[in-house]
Amino acid sequence: MKSLLGAAIAATVLYSTVPTDASAGAMSRACMASDRSAATNRMCRCIQKVANRNLSRSDQRLAASFFKDPHKAQEVRQSDNRSHEKFWLRYKDFGSVVSSSCS
Repeated sequence: MKSLLGAAIAATVLYSTVPTDASAGAMSRACMASDRSAATNRMCRCIQKVANRNLSRSDQRLAASFFKDPHKAQEVRQSDNRSHEKFWLRYKDFGSVVSSSCS
């Protein structure tokens, strides 16, 4: 039992310290977890690749949160916060690239 527990802990530590593939990024995970019919592995990997090129990690985390809470996107879009306004411009550009690249 101790060896099984030790192996599980070692695997967890190893997994948490090894860099993951880009397809396992915040956008890809959120896409795959969504209940949308278009959320295929191929589509979610493509979205992640575009996000890696066009959005910072913090932008990706914020954008990924929209999959779970679409209303949050509306709140950010309508926000008077200057950083939200700048994010929204980047996010619109990201959406345009996704539309042309991931169809």
